[in-house]
Amino acid sequence: MNEQIKTFWAGVKAEFPLLVGVFPFGMIYGALALNAGLDKPAAQMMSSIVFAGSSQFVTTQLMHEAAPGFVIILTIAVVNLRHMLYSASLAPYLASLSTRWKMLLSYLLTDEAYAPSIIKYEKDGIQPLSHWFLFGAGFALWFIWQISTALGIFLGTAIPESWSLDFALPLTFIAMVVPVLKNRPAIAAAFSAGVVALVAYPLPYRLGIILAALVGIVVGTLLERKSD
Repeated sequence: MNEQIKTFWAGVKAEFPLLVGVFPFGMIYGALALNAGLDKPAAQMMSSIVFAGSSQFVTTQLMHEAAPGFVIILTIAVVNLRHMLYSASLAPYLASLSTRWKMLLSYLLTDEAYAPSIIKYEKDGIQPLSHWFLFGAGFALWFIWQISTALGIFLGTAIPESWSLDFALPLTFIAMVVPVLKNRPAIAAAFSAGVVALVAYPLPYRLGIILAALVGIVVGTLLERKSD
């Protein structure tokens, strides 16, 4: 087995614990998409093209509420602003890649793919084949997301509410966040963002999440500057 494949599978293995929580999340999306009025091909294509769980959930909710198209697009753009931070964080480790590789990895970049990748990159530094790790993690998530979406679409309303599958998403994010809480700035950023998210929960269009993210970024950045 050559080094590219070994690194790819290392990314898949690192991603596997997070896939346990992603799978029911995808099933819920598939069922909700049908309930919001999307036909089956459109619901599946959204998972293939958009490939962003939070954006897909927001879209289905806003479509169900008959929100205008520009509101849906603007909301999705705001929700996905965090990917700019992910990209900036990963950029030093992937700067030497070709444009094709960067386009592929940007498409596969998600919360769940970012978390194990940045941990590995910060530990190992810049390596010639490190992009295969992110590729493996991102592809594993993409593959499982397509399958879980299809299963949710197939089962539709047959999924009992008593299953309470929505618990899987918070657990997945907890599993991603905890390993990176290694210093005071990171812990303070996570704590402040969590408090703001709870306080600002009643705000419309999930704006509380955006506000919480901004507060966490500001707190973490200020504390990091003080510690330098």
